[in-house]
Amino acid sequence: MHIDTITPAGPAWHAQALCAQTGADFFFPEPGSSVREAKRICGMCEMRSACLEYALAHDERFGVWGGLSEKERLQLRNTRP
Repeated sequence: MHIDTITPAGPAWHAQALCAQTGADFFFPEPGSSVREAKRICGMCEMRSACLEYALAHDERFGVWGGLSEKERLQLRNTRP
């Protein structure tokens, strides 16, 4: 499934992101906890691609960013040229 997203310049994307309106507990769960709800919220967010690019550019190692877990972002970084 492909979702078109808006990628604004600069960090202004965060104010428009759904995570800004939701508790951080979903996006930074305890180790071993489910990230399903965070990914569901990210899947509905128009800022998803901007969030993921931010996380990759800033080497965010914890939490769900752009709909991807820490492990998924690491795998993505390892496959990028």
